[in-house]
Amino acid sequence: MSLSAASTPAGSDALPALDVAPWRLTGTVVGAAIADPALLDALGERVGQAPYRGAPRAPVLYVKPRHTLAAACSAFTLPAGADAIEAAATLALVIGHTACRVDAAAAAGCIAARALAVDLGLPLVSWYRPAAPARALDGSLRLGPPQPAAADVAAAPATLQVFVDGRLAQQVDTGRFLRTSAQLVADVSEFMTLAAGDVLLVGLPHAAPLVRGGQRVHIEGSGLGSLQFTVEGAP
Repeated sequence: MSLSAASTPAGSDALPALDVAPWRLTGTVVGAAIADPALLDALGERVGQAPYRGAPRAPVLYVKPRHTLAAACSAFTLPAGADAIEAAATLALVIGHTACRVDAAAAAGCIAARALAVDLGLPLVSWYRPAAPARALDGSLRLGPPQPAAADVAAAPATLQVFVDGRLAQQVDTGRFLRTSAQLVADVSEFMTLAAGDVLLVGLPHAAPLVRGGQRVHIEGSGLGSLQFTVEGAP
């Protein structure tokens, strides 16, 4: 199956302006892959077997390159050979200033804003070194308007709802994830410096809904606004 995508990323137009420093997203977008305990439960005994050999002790990260960013409302075209895409709703943390080996209390103060996000990707059979094209499709990352957040709000969990063609398909409670937002920033900063303008996705929900060509996705979260777009069939 070809993994090339027909969606056209919006480039710099997809980087929302902010009301607080760093004023615009200018850095790297990274996401926590294994954050939902339901994913570990689904792996079952395989977690202790090769190639995993145990549950991860530190955050497992992946990168969303700049070409994956697209305007929140623009249509997403399925890649050739695919009949559906996973729409994983998550919370995006906008880093306001450098976070390097910070503790959870200080990490909350490093988060300048939060935003709704949806990470579109092909379903994965294995989370061990997954093929980059499955998560790095053109136009596969949509961000809602960033909401400036004080430290107490920045560290708080969020409840997100995903609707497909008007029907509730999934509800995501980030409070169930393995780490709070502040703890995630702290743990990532132990081995990777997060700079102002970077974005950290707090985690992919297990069993994200599959969306097919011709369907419409609407995502909303309390205090985070909403975003919506359509999925078009492969050319």
